[in-house]
Amino acid sequence: MTPQRQLFSSGIVVVLVFSISISLCFGRGTSPGSTSRNRGNGSRRLPLHKGSSTRPLTPPPIRVDVFGGAKGDNRTDDTKAFERAWEKACSSNGKVVLLVPPHKSYRVKQITFSGAQCKSHLTMQIHGTIMAFGELSDYHFPNNSKLHYWLTFESVQNLVVEGPGTINGNGDKWWQSSCKQNNKTHKPVPNCNNDAPTAVTFKKCNNLMVNNLNFEKAQRKHVSFENCTNVKAFGISVNAPEGSPNTDGIHVTETKNIHISNSRISTGDDCISIISGSRNVQATNITCGPGHGISIGSLGKDGSEDHVSDVTVTGARLNGTMYGVRIKTWPGGSGYATNITFQNIQMDNVTNPIIIDQNYCDTATKVINGECKPPPLQGRSNAVKVHNVTYRNITGTVAKGGEAIKFDCSKTVRDGCDKIVLENIKLDKGAAVVWSNVGKLTCQGLVSPNINQCRNNIKFAL
Repeated sequence: MTPQRQLFSSGIVVVLVFSISISLCFGRGTSPGSTSRNRGNGSRRLPLHKGSSTRPLTPPPIRVDVFGGAKGDNRTDDTKAFERAWEKACSSNGKVVLLVPPHKSYRVKQITFSGAQCKSHLTMQIHGTIMAFGELSDYHFPNNSKLHYWLTFESVQNLVVEGPGTINGNGDKWWQSSCKQNNKTHKPVPNCNNDAPTAVTFKKCNNLMVNNLNFEKAQRKHVSFENCTNVKAFGISVNAPEGSPNTDGIHVTETKNIHISNSRISTGDDCISIISGSRNVQATNITCGPGHGISIGSLGKDGSEDHVSDVTVTGARLNGTMYGVRIKTWPGGSGYATNITFQNIQMDNVTNPIIIDQNYCDTATKVINGECKPPPLQGRSNAVKVHNVTYRNITGTVAKGGEAIKFDCSKTVRDGCDKIVLENIKLDKGAAVVWSNVGKLTCQGLVSPNINQCRNNIKFAL
């Protein structure tokens, strides 16, 4: 045999030996006829990889530009594309990701993302920007509707909505035409409106998570949780000008077991507002300013019966806000705000750091000269009871002309504000104003500025 043929034969032998070794390692030497028997006896199989031709373990995301056909050019109306992509994601089985891709701005009109027929555990990942159209004529509201919406997630269970993208309400023209501008400029706004929609609303959503998301320039409220249960909202950023009317950052109503944390809010109204039907609400590590602070209420408007309980605000920092931590109720209402704790809070240049106002009058009811119209039910001997409220470890400075502590409680009911505790309070540069209608008021540790009612624990008697 020639050397060339000998070398060729040796190569064949090496290849055959290598092939047999591979077969023994991966197939365990089984014959085709014994495959099913060995699998039945628990033999191991290698996992499938995403790069294989078989179906991947995790399905690819449903993109609004691919499945829906969204352009994302900041001009085209992509509303229908978002609706198609949502329908596709909602009708899929298992865990599904609906993706709004980055580096694009998607213009959409009013949308309701309904979960009534959803089969999946859905995550919406917003990496780009969802932008509202700016003209008021682009919106259409039912004639009998008092509440108006732009983007609504309704009856979606186990939903996750996450960033790091942005939802922009493009609210400039809504602010300019707001009737509230009458009270700021003392000049009537022709054809003013109170119809601005909430930018993003979650309604009847249970086991909901919203995180790492930016909200900007809402038409009215930025994000609202309505009749939801078990909510986690964290890493939220809200940004709107100080003069933008009614632009609450995070609004909570009829919602139970919600935790809002590690969020930064700059806006023209309440950074967080908590109203009727809400229970077991926690707000942790909130940075607020500018804005109107963190508020419970308003409650009791138009004689309504409202209830809020078990609220804890801890670790907040408020900078340059009109109010700090506030409870506000209308005269003539009923119900209660109870078991409320504000603690470990830093106030910097805040006009009214601590305030209970049971004679609340929204500026929307003011006339042109700035005087507040008498509430229609003020003559009734009703008030929303405010009791079991603790202010603990609150320090900082009061803005020029401000009042550090103000309890303006109802004169029409006995002990409308009752069982109020001030513990370790140090607010510099502001006067304390405590009205005589407070029930039991207890002070513990250092309380500055000094409050006469604390020393004798005077109870209000009719």
